[in-house]
Amino acid sequence: MLLLVLLALLLSPAGCPKTEPLSGSGQEPLFRGADRYDFAVVIPAGAVECFWQFAHQSGNFYFSYEVQRATGIGNTRNILATASDPNGFQLGISQDVRGQINFLTKETGFYQLCLDNQQNHFGFMHVYLNFGVYYEGFDVENKQPEERKELNNTLEAIEVSIRKLQLHIFHMWRFYNFARMRKGSDSFLLESNYNYVNWWSMAQSCVIVLSGVLQLYFLKRLFNVQTSTRQKC
Repeated sequence: MLLLVLLALLLSPAGCPKTEPLSGSGQEPLFRGADRYDFAVVIPAGAVECFWQFAHQSGNFYFSYEVQRATGIGNTRNILATASDPNGFQLGISQDVRGQINFLTKETGFYQLCLDNQQNHFGFMHVYLNFGVYYEGFDVENKQPEERKELNNTLEAIEVSIRKLQLHIFHMWRFYNFARMRKGSDSFLLESNYNYVNWWSMAQSCVIVLSGVLQLYFLKRLFNVQTSTRQKC
């Protein structure tokens, strides 16, 4: 039994944090965490970072990302993003500066999201992520076993309107996070351009001053009269 545990620890992937860890006891419910996440992560050079998100069946899964900053020799900002179902089947792939992967969840389980920075061997990438799952009714987690009471037409209409309003608010929140991605990326680009212009202006100023000094030096050499050592009669 101890040998099997050691083999399982050795074969488990390193460097891939799970956002939705499984419960240790089979009798306890799964700790599924939140239904959506938005955060920034730094992907080291030549590394792969993976995350897991729990989703129920018949849910709308979304995954969007944007590379805000990249370092290295090539300074390329393209990164490979993949999404897989609980069985390991790949559901979507995107390789660009920014991208989105959307799909319907056909089964309940943990869906894997990975960011691959193996093409950049000399620099890290600062990536903003926004992923999660939403359901049309927003009541998958709050279903009660007892039968629901019958409501009149007015309350049913209010309930439908509230659900539509929640769905619209949720999509507005997604658009807001997408705007935050672009804002962060533009901020890093603006800072990089600002530093580039400052250093380039300083270098040009030094070249102009040095060229002026050299020109003055050579002009003085042209008009410099050499005195003769022979005495005049």
